[in-house]
Amino acid sequence: MKKLGIGVIGTGSISESHMNAYAANENAAIVAVCDLNRERAGKAAEKYGASSVYTDYHDLLANPEVEAVSICTWNHTHAEIAIAAVKAGKHVLVEKPLSMTVEEAEAVRDAVRSTDRILQVGFVRRYDANAQLAKRFTEQGEFGELYYAKASLIRRLGNPGGWFADKERSGGGPLIDIGVHVIDLSWYLMGRPKVKSVSGNVYNKLGNRSNVKGLSFYQAADYDASRNTVEDLANALIRFENGASLLVEVSYALHAKSDESAVRLYGTKGGFEIDPELAIVSERHDTILNVTPQVDSLKFNFQQAFQSEIDSFVASATTGTEPLSPVEDGLTMMRILRAIYESAEQGKEIELQS
Repeated sequence: MKKLGIGVIGTGSISESHMNAYAANENAAIVAVCDLNRERAGKAAEKYGASSVYTDYHDLLANPEVEAVSICTWNHTHAEIAIAAVKAGKHVLVEKPLSMTVEEAEAVRDAVRSTDRILQVGFVRRYDANAQLAKRFTEQGEFGELYYAKASLIRRLGNPGGWFADKERSGGGPLIDIGVHVIDLSWYLMGRPKVKSVSGNVYNKLGNRSNVKGLSFYQAADYDASRNTVEDLANALIRFENGASLLVEVSYALHAKSDESAVRLYGTKGGFEIDPELAIVSERHDTILNVTPQVDSLKFNFQQAFQSEIDSFVASATTGTEPLSPVEDGLTMMRILRAIYESAEQGKEIELQS
């Protein structure tokens, strides 16, 4: 079987996860790498055996050996490159978020629909084995009607700085960076109900807390403590047309005792947690039970989930099947994220059109 020719656009930190997973997939081969920094692109190409190196993504898209691309660039370039890629006849895996605005996301969707190419959004949490286990249980009616979910991703000190903290390039702070993962995961496990309204708040009270000593945190390659134009904290209540609701809180900086990651869903017959560990709450014979599934790991396995995400993309690009995280879901997430920011700015609940 001929291997799928892969081009990787952007060689920042997340690209390594993409390239490692492609290297481990026997049906894919990285043939081209692109980055504004040619030296960095060259090192990545050498490490993963790519024969072509570019500093302009248009040149990469013109390479006939490239059949599919991973877009691992700054957020504000996602939509532009995705549209150009599908129009060039390439299948696309684009890192989250799909775009910076709803209008851009709609333009990406329209471009994908006008071709026979597939576009997969990088919602890696969907591809985790525990998420898929919970999805199977949900679809079999184990939890009844899921009507409430809570998602928290709290960092006490966790502003990566660099482009992450530059609203012009990122589109926002923890909400659009890490919040998108837990919002999408919760929404996906709830059965992707239609969104009715969003009420949100964002705060910029603490800055990037670069003065704090004795506590380490991830820093972007272009970290600059003097620049920070994104929020510290965001929270939101998302209401769905079926009556269900999702409560979300995410932060880069907060005077909290510890970091926290929690995703919990509640139904009429039971409930479950995905974070911090997989756990199921059930009821049998008038008795409430806490159930612990026997699986390899109860915690989120990033490497395994990313491999599954890449394997799924390669399979979809090869067979033409619908991705697990299609462009339409990327558009829905962008509508939710922008509505949270809009609600916070206007100080009122935002109604979304169905």
